[in-house]
Amino acid sequence: MRHASRFILLSVTKVGDKSLVLHTLSPEWGRRSFITSVSKKAPMALFLPLSLLDGEVVENSKSDLWRLQEICAGAPLNGIRNDVRKNTMTLFLSEVLLRTVKEGAIEQGLFEWCRSSILTLDAMESDFSNFHLRFLLELAAALGFSPSLEDLMPFAGEHLGIVRELLSCSTAESMLIPMSGAQRNAVAGLLLDYISYHSESPVQVRSLQVLRELYS
Repeated sequence: MRHASRFILLSVTKVGDKSLVLHTLSPEWGRRSFITSVSKKAPMALFLPLSLLDGEVVENSKSDLWRLQEICAGAPLNGIRNDVRKNTMTLFLSEVLLRTVKEGAIEQGLFEWCRSSILTLDAMESDFSNFHLRFLLELAAALGFSPSLEDLMPFAGEHLGIVRELLSCSTAESMLIPMSGAQRNAVAGLLLDYISYHSESPVQVRSLQVLRELYS
């Protein structure tokens, strides 16, 4: 059977010279990996973190690793790809999703929320330095943790005031909360600790260090 669908690319694993395993989110299959064939002339920009893709899934009764073909961009994301800060942010956010959403999990509404968030970041022209913090808070809600100030207090420490502001204002307003690079890094870390606690497994995000260097 064949199914056309939309995908958010989280990560890629190279298999030999002509194949990639794509770790994705989709409306139908949630967090699932697919294999695809690529040529040397394939546009590798398709396979960057948080790329929005359209493609056709070919089921295979003999394997859990189904094939994804006829892949094309679901949206160009020029606003992200032409900005090194946004690209670094998507590297971080894609790894967070990869570590927090388990293979095979289907979280209702997660795909649409993620897709909308990616398009929002792509469209933003300025004042997006706090975007990843808002994303982490909304991800916790999308995963069913429903973060409240009381829930976050054990993790917030001296940054409780910033956390309170993030929780109480709109997305647009949260982009304008003044923070130093050190504060952003600390708040990102505590939100990851909160998500790790509720996921009942450590969320080790290696690209957090890259983000720390960008906002140091």
